[in-house]
Amino acid sequence: MKAIVVTKEGSAAEAFEFQDIPKPSPSANQVLIKVSHFGLNYADIMARKGLYNDRPPLPCVLGYEVVGEVEAVGENAKRYEVGDLVLGFTQFGGYAEYAVADYRGVVQLAHGTNREEATALATQYCTAWFSACHMINLHKGDRVLVHAAAGGVGTALVQIAKWKGCEVIGTASKPEKLEYIKAQGADHAINYQTHDFSEELKRILGEDRLDIVFDPVGGSNFKKSIQMLGSGGRIVTFGASEWSNSNGGLMAKLKLAFGFGFLHPIGLLMKAKAVIGINMLRIGENKPDYLQQTIEAVYEHYQKGILKPTVDSVFDAKDIAKAHERLEGRGSIGKVVVKW
Repeated sequence: MKAIVVTKEGSAAEAFEFQDIPKPSPSANQVLIKVSHFGLNYADIMARKGLYNDRPPLPCVLGYEVVGEVEAVGENAKRYEVGDLVLGFTQFGGYAEYAVADYRGVVQLAHGTNREEATALATQYCTAWFSACHMINLHKGDRVLVHAAAGGVGTALVQIAKWKGCEVIGTASKPEKLEYIKAQGADHAINYQTHDFSEELKRILGEDRLDIVFDPVGGSNFKKSIQMLGSGGRIVTFGASEWSNSNGGLMAKLKLAFGFGFLHPIGLLMKAKAVIGINMLRIGENKPDYLQQTIEAVYEHYQKGILKPTVDSVFDAKDIAKAHERLEGRGSIGKVVVKW
């Protein structure tokens, strides 16, 4: 089968090669999927650049989610049949014509489901749902800050928070993204390129403080955000995109670490704040039943129209470098999709 292989770290134009590699065989808990579409995530950018610790050794095949037809099933995955249209989480390996996925990270799609939209429902919408509906509870009237709100996870978080009746503040880098955030239902939008978001928050909130922050940026962004939380506030961190702009060296690591600031349980206790980290790879590996509950809930609410993914662009597989450049350039709004 054909696969898009990362052979060396660096730019998108230099890192990838198309290779013929063996088709995988499903284990007892897996299904084999003939892939028609796969999605990109910012972790792919970091993995390509050598900044993602979970990436397999080179050469490797990236990719966390695929859409396609079931080709074969393992002995414990009989809930699926050959020919079923499915969305599946992959533990890497998604940039290929065939990929395997644990059946608990797979959901059957109804006939006629938009395959491009469906790619957004795995990593991005499941990260948002697990963060907002499993690890914490959102309450009506909560003041919620969503960083990078025009991205795939950010879009999902804005939609979930508005569905829950929250007051939502989103950050983004460009005027068109600010308009997009508002169109998704956000009550306020902050351009973090032209304004200090913490100062803008003080203007918006007055004497109030935030109840929830969702932060995929990390570093100093995290430090400023946690300072804006009130009593009972929670910050959910699910990335460190600030790290992707570094050279990956020791000084960059130290800068990122010091940027986060120093937290101590006593300080969190006295101020009644909480910090929660989300890594869906770990959930898939160690709590696959949680993953199954999450992906099924996401697809159910997608079918009901509560969750509405935005597809930014669709690239042919041969244009994988252009797809990466689109996402890495931070110009995308919503999901970047690749098709075979």
